[in-house]
Amino acid sequence: MDPPSSSQTDDDWELCNDDGFIYKRKRRHVLTEQPPVPADPEEEEIRRREWKRKNLLRVKEKYKKEIEEWELMSETLKAMQDKALGFQIQQQERRKSREAEEEHRTASSSGSEKKNNASGSLVDELLSQAEAQEMVIRDVSNLCDIAEAMCNAQEERLNQTYLDLPIWASPRDLMASLCDE
Repeated sequence: MDPPSSSQTDDDWELCNDDGFIYKRKRRHVLTEQPPVPADPEEEEIRRREWKRKNLLRVKEKYKKEIEEWELMSETLKAMQDKALGFQIQQQERRKSREAEEEHRTASSSGSEKKNNASGSLVDELLSQAEAQEMVIRDVSNLCDIAEAMCNAQEERLNQTYLDLPIWASPRDLMASLCDE
């Protein structure tokens, strides 16, 4: 058997210099294949537009539910603001009517009755303020519950994407999925 010629050996091997460490390795054959040129540019444009449309519809569907949840929270917040504004207007009207009533009573009653009426109206005002604060706290608590539920759902969706990975499948399924890709 004749030894292989040096030109054939040199073509199959290449010299590598890795920071002063010189070694030979088999030459990697690079395929210089050109990407296929589409037969019809119009047909390629139609395919590209269809692909883009499908992807946009997929993204729209994906975020549609999340957008609806945010809109619901926004509407709830707007309703809370309107309710709080209405409640403030009611308090101002009550305060004005109490002040007018007190002025009327003070003009017709004695000093001890004036103190009782003033302290009673102050207690009523503080009680209505406490009720208003309780309503606001309840509404904010409901909004926080909604936001927490949205975050939990998002976290669950993200966790599910990791659980759906083929690495958690049987070893045979994992090998099949790795061989397919």
